[in-house]
Amino acid sequence: MQEIDIKVKPHFIDIYKNGYPLISKESLENFSKLTQEGLIVNLFDAKNRFLAKGYHGIQNKGFGWVLSYKKDEAIDVAFFKKKITQAIEHRKKYIEDKETTAYRLFNGEGDGVGGLTIDYFDGYYLLTWYSIGIYELKPLILEAIKESVEYKGIYQKKRFDGKGKYLDDADDFIMGERASESITVKENGVNFAIHLDDGAMVGIFLDQKEVRKTIRDKYAKGKTLLNTFSYTGAFSVYGALGGATKTTSVDLAKRSLPKTKEQFAVNNIDPQTQEIIVEDVFNYFKYAVRKKLLFDMVVLDPPSFARSKKHTFSASKDYVNLLKEAIQITAKNGVIVASTNAANFSMMTFRDFIFRAFKELKGKYKVEESFSLPSDFKVDKKFPEGNYLKVVFIRKLK
Repeated sequence: MQEIDIKVKPHFIDIYKNGYPLISKESLENFSKLTQEGLIVNLFDAKNRFLAKGYHGIQNKGFGWVLSYKKDEAIDVAFFKKKITQAIEHRKKYIEDKETTAYRLFNGEGDGVGGLTIDYFDGYYLLTWYSIGIYELKPLILEAIKESVEYKGIYQKKRFDGKGKYLDDADDFIMGERASESITVKENGVNFAIHLDDGAMVGIFLDQKEVRKTIRDKYAKGKTLLNTFSYTGAFSVYGALGGATKTTSVDLAKRSLPKTKEQFAVNNIDPQTQEIIVEDVFNYFKYAVRKKLLFDMVVLDPPSFARSKKHTFSASKDYVNLLKEAIQITAKNGVIVASTNAANFSMMTFRDFIFRAFKELKGKYKVEESFSLPSDFKVDKKFPEGNYLKVVFIRKLK
């Protein structure tokens, strides 16, 4: 494995000494030496004292990730096998849970290798590569996985703009046996249809498992539930299983209709008993206000950034207005489940959005409970921005 030595600018030395894992372009004296992603990078201070060892891989967060603080540690199969074995140990409660067969086995920098995640789906493993740099280390990582786990099959998703040889490797299937077009997994005893080889997303976001369970177990019974930006309707399925009198799922994507029907069907719920609407959420809000519709629960889980023909949504700029729309169609004493996966603001800022939305509408509320990432989405304490998920259950009092 080719290694290269790079000097760190003086005012960035302490952040690496303190264990910050992200390598930034701004912190490097001679970053122009990094001509090829996948290079192993040894970071030194001006006096040639070793700071850390990582790899060069460009993604939206930075220029690469620290892998080790030991100068002589080789970045080889044994290194990745050790990281994967430690990750498995951390997920014991999920591995032993017969009611859950889908979870995150390896969560990037939280498990010591930024730029890589590994999700488990009932014997199948899905690797997501976030840069060409980590993808260049694929042979080592695959060998480490083969030596660490038993598997039915291994799949991949590439979240980088690759050219040439990276485009040639277009198939999501890597090795083992191919999964059927749809496989059924469990999460907290709830069934989900997963499509491992059908575009960028597989059918469920695993980071919301605790939120979904809470809706089912504590809030849904006897309530009407509106699920906005519903994707494949996971919150709606949990709501229906928790005893909601009716669920309404709204998403702009045409494929959300058959996908949501499928998720209801694998849980023996007749999709005809639920409402599934393909529509711009903001248009639906206007419709609901016009028709004086009120819901006992409203789930808001928008993407960080979205664009439709008429609307552009940015969580950091537009969440207050989104909340105001939701408040108007939430019944008194109803609950809004406000969620965001935007990493560019804190839970404190998010709670301020809630405060502002209610203040502008002269309403009153109380926070019932809040959530961040579940334990399988392990977070590096030295990299708090990795804990991106923020979910707040809000009771509308007025």
